[in-house]
Amino acid sequence: MKIKRNYLIKIAPAVLLVVGAYWLLGSDFFTFLIWWEMICLLGLVFMPVTSRIFRGFDDNGWMFSKVLAVAVCGYVQWLLACLKITPFTGMTCVIITVICCLGSILYGIKCKNRITNSLPWEQTPLVYREEILFFLVFLFWTYLAGFHPAAHGTEKYMDFGFMQSMMRSTTLPAQDMWFAGKSFNYYYGGQYLAVFLTKLTGTSVEITYNLMRTMVAAFAFVLPFSLVRQMLKDKLRTGRKWSLDLGGILAGMAVSMSGNFHYIIYGIILRLLKIKTDYWFPSSTRYIGFDPAVTGDETIHEFPSYSFVLGDLHAHVINVFLVLTVLGILYSWMKTNSGKSWRQKEIGLLGLLLGMFLFSNTWDFMIYYVVICGTLLLGNLKRYSSDPFISQALKWSVIQWGELLSAAFLASLPFHLSFENVMVQGIGIVKIHTAFYQFCVLWAFPLLVCVLFVIGILKKIRTFPDKKIRSFFSNVKYPDLYGLVLVLCAMGLIFIPEIVYVRDIYEKTAPRANTMFKLTYQAYIMFGIMMAYILVSFTVTRIKRCNGADNAVICKGLLRCPRRQVLTGIIVILLLISTCGYLENAIIHWFGGFPKRSAYQTLNATNYLENAIPDDAAGIRWLNDNVNGQPVVLEASGDSYKDYDNRVSAMTGLPTVLGWYVHEWLWRNNLEEENQRKEDVQTIYTSSNAEQIKSLIEKYKISYLFIGSCEVEKYGEINSEFLTSLGKVVFRQGETMIIEVFDGERGD
Repeated sequence: MKIKRNYLIKIAPAVLLVVGAYWLLGSDFFTFLIWWEMICLLGLVFMPVTSRIFRGFDDNGWMFSKVLAVAVCGYVQWLLACLKITPFTGMTCVIITVICCLGSILYGIKCKNRITNSLPWEQTPLVYREEILFFLVFLFWTYLAGFHPAAHGTEKYMDFGFMQSMMRSTTLPAQDMWFAGKSFNYYYGGQYLAVFLTKLTGTSVEITYNLMRTMVAAFAFVLPFSLVRQMLKDKLRTGRKWSLDLGGILAGMAVSMSGNFHYIIYGIILRLLKIKTDYWFPSSTRYIGFDPAVTGDETIHEFPSYSFVLGDLHAHVINVFLVLTVLGILYSWMKTNSGKSWRQKEIGLLGLLLGMFLFSNTWDFMIYYVVICGTLLLGNLKRYSSDPFISQALKWSVIQWGELLSAAFLASLPFHLSFENVMVQGIGIVKIHTAFYQFCVLWAFPLLVCVLFVIGILKKIRTFPDKKIRSFFSNVKYPDLYGLVLVLCAMGLIFIPEIVYVRDIYEKTAPRANTMFKLTYQAYIMFGIMMAYILVSFTVTRIKRCNGADNAVICKGLLRCPRRQVLTGIIVILLLISTCGYLENAIIHWFGGFPKRSAYQTLNATNYLENAIPDDAAGIRWLNDNVNGQPVVLEASGDSYKDYDNRVSAMTGLPTVLGWYVHEWLWRNNLEEENQRKEDVQTIYTSSNAEQIKSLIEKYKISYLFIGSCEVEKYGEINSEFLTSLGKVVFRQGETMIIEVFDGERGD
């Protein structure tokens, strides 16, 4: 009876969460539940593989298994579709996923590590807590998204357009919806994974656009939780679960829910003093070069919580759960590696993930190749800390670095065969540097914590009798050594944009914006992980000293008194937690009506069109309901970030002659062709030269002409009477009209 009661007590939170999710999400609940169940099932079936990779983790990598399953199954489908071996359809996604899952099961049988053997039975309470955390955070972000679900503003049109184009396509890369006749020339792997899961689950892309980002946000909490909890256990060797879970939760908050110190100073202190009262949550990501304005130095320094609130499904956002998985694999490898590179599954898996970075977010490839190489080097130095020490460590490290590069480029080869890299135009030297006080506002807090950690680790060399580096690597604990890699890499990432930048088309107004953005975003993640680990390990260690030492003897000053050190640690932890107030502030600004359920709008990313541009919305809906494949639809050429420009191609995935001008300039760096296309679009809508219009329609193989609010606003008087003579009007509502061009005019 007692056992049954305990079981009910444990299962009650899960039941309440599911019931609460149904009540909160309404009609979106079933799509949400399908995604959660699919992710859980995939993770479970991949445990024979994951538990071998994460054999140094208490939970056998339970949460990381979900990500690995998505990455491996998604990659296999991508590879086969790129090689034209299988089509990219919902059915093939299911078949390939089943085959990959069978492969995991067979691998487990071969290694005598069946699913039942791979599960962490002795740590079921931990797995249960992790699963509850994942569901809770997933639900939290999903409910939030329902208050601002529109795929509209910033770069949402681009992200949603990528997804819609791939939803329509059975081959990869899909057609560029903003450059008819050409495929994507940008890294699209993140949006591809979202589409893969959408096709796999048979769900609606209008809903999964938002579900993908909320799922990534949930992983951005639970993966740091799992990693830092394990690091703390290996460091403290304590049975105090509260301290381990505290560190894990703090890491999850620091990575996915916190802001930077700009919010504390400008959003709280200066507002209370009424010195500066115009704080808005994007201000913390547009500070250097904006406040005060500096000509030629507009920069970007975003972080995950801002991305999750804003709602862009951009490359750097989706890739967060993959980079966190890389960090988890690296720590597990450092603890358990054998030193023989060609026998290590981790090297091959890391190479695969790095290869995926090359077509999901290329910046992350460069960043994490360095992180991985640094971890491999220090891990090998510890592994071979006996003679011949450095030569052995260097030999295996160099071999592993080469293997990583080979695996990454081989894995991403189909992408490179269709991709023309014209975005990068060299490396430039920074001429305008960040003001010292601004640098301190953004980075002084994590730098202070992490620099003290580095000093503390390196000072241990003085405690060894021979004071040799070999003794340091022999005695340093794995979590400290791994933490040293992350801290040094994070520091490098925030200093690099003060020295050099990658040149691109934004060089005149914002030369180092992209460089600072992509590098410091990852630095923020690493700092978040390490600050949680450093602060909790420091505080718990001092608590243990307080409980086991005579403070009257050892208390000789502020920094040497364990009780005062405990108090210092607690204050700094609270300071880190206080930066999560940024999220509360952003929610108030962005999600109107939250948390009232009556203000919840559903997760549909396109519903906003019905009120904003109802006639055009009806036309877009007609295209989605009646047009298969990817025939070309002509609409007005657009300017980047403008309201409703290229709303048809973005919302349908149907290619148009020319979409967002600056984005295509960045992706293709061919202004001559862009300008010609722009002129041709205007000619079709406004010219009275019948032969010229017919020739252009044939040139771009246009199947449908869309005439709506944007076309009228942009071109004024449109030659509608002549255009209707080229085909038949298949849709008309208000001023909006869709003309299907006769086959003879299309050149089909």
